[in-house]
Amino acid sequence: MSKARKIIALLLTMVILSTAAVLTVNATASEEEAAGTDGASKITVHYKSESGTVPYIYYWNSLPVNIETDYPGKQMTRDTAQGENWYSYTFNDLTKINMLFIENGEQSKELTRNTGEYWYANNRWYTRNPEFIDDIERTDFREETIYFVITTRFYDGDTGNNVHCWDDSQAGNPDSDPAWRGDFQGLIDKLDYIKALGFSAIWITPVVSNASGYDYHGYHAFDFTTVDPRYQSSGATFQDLIDAVHEKGMKIVQDVVWNHTGNFGEAFLAPMFERVYDDIKDLEDINSLVPIEGSEFAKSYPNYASLSADAQYQARLSIMKNTDGKDHDVNDYYHHSPDMGYESRIEQTGQIAGDCVDINTENQAVATYLTDTYMDYVNMGVDAFRLDTEKHINRWTLNSAYFPVFNKVENFYIFGEVCARVRDVWNHNIPSSSPPFFTWAETKSKWQNNWSTTDWEANYNNAYAHYDEHSNTNGVETSDNAFLDGNNYHTPDYSKSNGTGVIDFSMHWNFDNAGSAFRAGLAEDQYMNDSTWNVVYVDSHDYSPDACQTVRFNFGTQTWAENLCLMFTFRGIPCLFYGSEIEFQKGQVIDVGPNAPLSTTGRAYFGDHLEGTVTATDFSEYTASGEVEETLNHPLAKHIQRLNQIRRAIPALQKGQYSTENVSGDMAYKRRYTDDTVDSFVCVSVTNAATFTNIPNGTYIDAVTGDVKNVTNGTLSIAASGKGNMRVYVLSSGGFDGISGKIGTDGTYLK
Repeated sequence: MSKARKIIALLLTMVILSTAAVLTVNATASEEEAAGTDGASKITVHYKSESGTVPYIYYWNSLPVNIETDYPGKQMTRDTAQGENWYSYTFNDLTKINMLFIENGEQSKELTRNTGEYWYANNRWYTRNPEFIDDIERTDFREETIYFVITTRFYDGDTGNNVHCWDDSQAGNPDSDPAWRGDFQGLIDKLDYIKALGFSAIWITPVVSNASGYDYHGYHAFDFTTVDPRYQSSGATFQDLIDAVHEKGMKIVQDVVWNHTGNFGEAFLAPMFERVYDDIKDLEDINSLVPIEGSEFAKSYPNYASLSADAQYQARLSIMKNTDGKDHDVNDYYHHSPDMGYESRIEQTGQIAGDCVDINTENQAVATYLTDTYMDYVNMGVDAFRLDTEKHINRWTLNSAYFPVFNKVENFYIFGEVCARVRDVWNHNIPSSSPPFFTWAETKSKWQNNWSTTDWEANYNNAYAHYDEHSNTNGVETSDNAFLDGNNYHTPDYSKSNGTGVIDFSMHWNFDNAGSAFRAGLAEDQYMNDSTWNVVYVDSHDYSPDACQTVRFNFGTQTWAENLCLMFTFRGIPCLFYGSEIEFQKGQVIDVGPNAPLSTTGRAYFGDHLEGTVTATDFSEYTASGEVEETLNHPLAKHIQRLNQIRRAIPALQKGQYSTENVSGDMAYKRRYTDDTVDSFVCVSVTNAATFTNIPNGTYIDAVTGDVKNVTNGTLSIAASGKGNMRVYVLSSGGFDGISGKIGTDGTYLK
């Protein structure tokens, strides 16, 4: 409740007693009136009293009929069915209401609920009683497959929060297609679609408050501590989304940015602007961002409002990047070296180009702010982070002040974007800007325990020196963690791991065909600490493979089907960018920035393909009707559903080490995973014929065809299956965990 509302309420209850009496009568009458509303619904809220005293509920601004009460509200009713110190209150025939809880004179924040039943404890809402929900169980993330969405472009669950970026007009984006279109409600509504495809995890673009022109993607942070209101709806907050994902038996990956912010400053690091709006539509106007009175920016540009748009932009950059020759960043929260040069040490300590501003990650105050802030998201239930622009943060910096914080959370997974647009293992032969390098801990004593919590300049200089020391391939670390020892799985040695993974850019950049990507993986894997933790995708919101030149699906559908076969059976965690299941926006450039309507890019709105209903009874098992049924019936969508089914059934395809030893044939490999409860062994051949020798004898069953082969001489021969097809022979006898027969139904490619 706002301060003004609270003061008024107190005056009404404590001073104007007669008026208060009248108001109480009117409130009761309103409730009775609402109770007679035909076709309305019910809202039940449960509150956990931490002190054990009876709480009050204060409420106002309800729909379809408004009811309200005097402060501090109505006493809630003890509800023993919910557990100790739980209290409940029900609003009949309402679809929406604002409320807050008061306990021992202390009030909660202002809250809103829609039709349904909800539980409030520990300053957050739940859709089930949290005391009946097991603690968040984070398991080995290699068991998952990931579906990646730009939240605002996926599905529009609430048209009321649709908002244009102020650069939409420059791009020619029509009124019918606001850049901020999809939302959390849309994700909640279509979780069953993602589950129907067989994916068990969703990766969503950054959720934090953003501010730039074309900021629908979420990578221009304005306040790391708050969720952008344009994603949220009543009853569909970020917490609601996390809870809904978990209720489906799925996991959620939050995209995080520690390298940079937008140019409007950041709430803690550079407070320059505040967001002022009465309605969500106000955010379409750049003038909703108002300079903070008394801030460094306001003092330097008192005439900001009268400047042209370009002059305003340059003014913001001059303050953020100190380009006017003055030191505005008195706390040294940002880097201020000249614009970074790629493949040089300044790419990690210099200013990122464009309208983003590089954070001084070597400053302990910054590290504390970011880790504390993002640990709050972990505590909300987020299962993993995708770290944006990891390449532009020094590895020693990450290993010293960032990763150790999150490594304390059991099975919490972080994978980073170490962009390397090259076909080789090393990015221009520089390990310190290459993906494998970022999977390692600091193994040299000179880089251990030398982080300064007080002297950021010392850390800054160390980051320089660390980059330079690792700017050639002499003495690079190697590992056998991903490789079988003959046919045997061995316990990985993670003593030199920093506990994180990376996006596999070497494979990604070579995915003009599966064979090229496979060979790229083979070449790089000894330099990864453990490549089974790599996230593997063909394309994303930023890139397609090298030969595509950023254009989607350049090589034909069958090539795409073949790539997917490799992606789901070779080491690593498969990841699909939204719409790839139907070759959405085939031939379009992925991202052209604010220079073309989004409908003409690879970031177009996908939701039209999801209209209708879908209910997932299990992963890759569902019923559907409407347009979404047709989408799920697309040959590639069916292909992906079956690939997910096969991978989920075979532990070796999830967490297994691999080998090509004693294997003939291109894109052929054996994999095995062994622990206290599982021993899974599989021979895979994608597209081509293959022969496996010196393998364990026993009965092998092909997950694709159901074919049975009894191996008695250690040799298994597989005929060519054809492009887009594969054979997956699982050892199903002799103490090995196998399969009973064919998995899934034949489709266009897997048959």
